[in-house]
This record gives sequence, C-alpha cells and structure tokens, in this order.
Amino acid sequence: MTPLPPPLGSGEVRFWRIDQERHYKTWATGEGAFRVGGRWNSRGVRAVYASLDPATACLEVAVHKGFQVLDTAPHYLTSARILDPSQIHVVRPDDVPNPNWLSPATPGKNQQEHGNGLLQRHLFVLIPSAVSRHSWNLIFDADRVAGRYDDVTQERFALDPRLQAS
Repeated sequence: MTPLPPPLGSGEVRFWRIDQERHYKTWATGEGAFRVGGRWNSRGVRAVYASLDPATACLEVAVHKGFQVLDTAPHYLTSARILDPSQIHVVRPDDVPNPNWLSPATPGKNQQEHGNGLLQRHLFVLIPSAVSRHSWNLIFDADRVAGRYDDVTQERFALDPRLQAS
C-alpha cells in the first residue's frame, strides 16, 4: 500500500514499477533504457523508471502497451523504499527548460541529454509524469544507487478487469 504522508502515516518514500514477467527479476538494471533510451535518458544510460504510486505505474505501462497486455500477459509489481529521502531531487514543471517535455510527445535528443545531466548530478530524480500531470515519476541510474533503497517487494500484478478493452 502507498504510505500515507505525515501526520497520517510514516511518510516513507516508496517507488513502484510494473514489469513483464520475463523482466521482473532484473527490474533494477535499467537494461531496457540502456538499450533504447527513454523520455529522460539517451541510449547507454541505465535509467530505471518508477512512479510514486502503483496507479501511476500502471498508467505508465498502459500508455505504451495498452490495458489489454496488462490484462492478458503476466506482469509483476515491484516496490522499494528509498532510505534517505533527502537524496531525491524534485524537478517541478517550471524547472524544465521546455514545458513541452512534460507532454506525451516523443522525447528528443535535448530532453534526453537534460535527463542524463539530472541523473549524473542526483541519485534520485522526481519529475512530473507525462501521462498523469498530477502524478510523479522517479528515475535513477541503476549504476549509482546500490544500497540506497531497501524493502523490495514483488508480487504478481492483477489489472482490474473493468479496465479491459471491450
């Protein structure tokens, strides 16, 4: 369950992601982003993309694969706790040089290079989601964060059947 903020809960920071069954054991390697690049990294950077809540993680996968794939192919939900939240760099919408970078458009080279710089300067980068502007994604370089998170949990992901394509 997503931790409640203080004073209602512990205020711990957890991140969430959803992976296909064949990739869930290697979720923390950034292999996919390393091979093809991503919204905030160019090819060759082992960026791991996650969200601050499982619903946003679901939307981030669904926007690329569709709900049908999440409903019909096995996926796993992974969560972990960041040990020191002070190591999270928050990127607010006004901090992004080009506001269009936060839209669902295909990322360009400048956006990816900007993200590479963020990942070089900060251990964890919290940035608004392009699929849900009121939600947050967390990105980190897999090569730099060993030992900076713990309490990793993984479980089979189950999509609510009401979201299946009709």
